[in-house]
Amino acid sequence: MAEAGFVPVFWHWIVLGVVFITVEAFVPGAFFMGMGVSAVLVGGTLFVVPSMDWKLQLFAFAVLSAISIALARRWVRSTPIASDRPLLNLRGEQYVGRQFNLLEPIVNGSGKIKVDDSIWKVRGADCPPATRVTVTGVDGTVLLVKPADPAP
Repeated sequence: MAEAGFVPVFWHWIVLGVVFITVEAFVPGAFFMGMGVSAVLVGGTLFVVPSMDWKLQLFAFAVLSAISIALARRWVRSTPIASDRPLLNLRGEQYVGRQFNLLEPIVNGSGKIKVDDSIWKVRGADCPPATRVTVTGVDGTVLLVKPADPAP
């Protein structure tokens, strides 16, 4: 007894693979690339073996997708993209080493400084207002500071 309904042929898988690879261009992360390559491989296999059952096609696609996605994720993690501005999206880290005057005194370890057009919370040793401090680190959105060394 023949099964009724849609039965995929090789070019369906090829088209699906091209769609996934195209989606990858807009949603980077190697997820859709792995699925696209898997679909193309299933399409190529189906071209060579046209009698392959649709259940086996889906199983092969699922297994190949899982393997290729895992391999792609491992590769992406092991080859980070080098940047000429590594602190671009780490705004607080950009201020480490710079000196500022306290806007509000540091009382009980907490105060504020003005950096360009922003006011930042700071944590450090208690100091009076207008004290010159050096940013030594970042803890979330709080800058860690210490009193600046006096100019020689």
